[in-house]
Order: sequence, then C-alpha cells, then structure tokens
Amino acid sequence: MNSSETSRFVRLHVELVLEIGDEDGVTKAALGRLAGETEMPADERAHTESAVTEDTAEALAYLVDPFDLVSKVPGVEIAQASWSSERIDYDPDAPEWDLGEDDDALDEEDEKEVG
Repeated sequence: MNSSETSRFVRLHVELVLEIGDEDGVTKAALGRLAGETEMPADERAHTESAVTEDTAEALAYLVDPFDLVSKVPGVEIAQASWSSERIDYDPDAPEWDLGEDDDALDEEDEKEVG
C-alpha cells in the first residue's frame, strides 16, 4: 500500500490497570472538576455527581480524558473517542495480565519474515 492509499486514521488502543489508594481523593477530584463545568445542564450535572459519588471507577473515568492524552501532539486531532472504567480482580501473576506477551509474539513473526 503506497502513501496515497494509506489511511490518515489510526486507532490507538491503551489499556491501564490502576490501583486506587485513596477513593475519597479520587471522588473529591472528580467533584472538583465537575464544579468547574459552567456549561453543563443541571440534570446532567446531577446525574454525573451521583455517578462519581457512588462509584470510584466512574469518578476516575470522569477525570481521565483521552483528549488530554493527545492534545499537545502536533498534527493530531481526535476524530472519535470513547472510554470507560470498571472494577476488576487483578492478579499480576496471572497469564492473562501479561501485557508484553503479544509484543513477543509479534517480534517472533517479524523475525520469521526477515530471517
């Protein structure tokens, strides 16, 4: 595929597992950011306040914004974004949490093609 046939769009997958050590701090930060939202309709504000107060994962999702991740990258504009958060059971020793496993498989495939 030459450069004229290559899409300008890139899908970036990011998966994070975060350990929350201060649930009240996360909730307070989300409520603080929400308080600064001057253009949010009252019914949406009430719904968001309830969600971030009842669930720390929702508070975290409110604080983490994909636009913040790429806003200062030159030449990049977000075309579409979605994100969510959920509480999970996490065992860093379990095979399903080995994030580097896929990278090793890809490296081996690349070596086969080159070698």
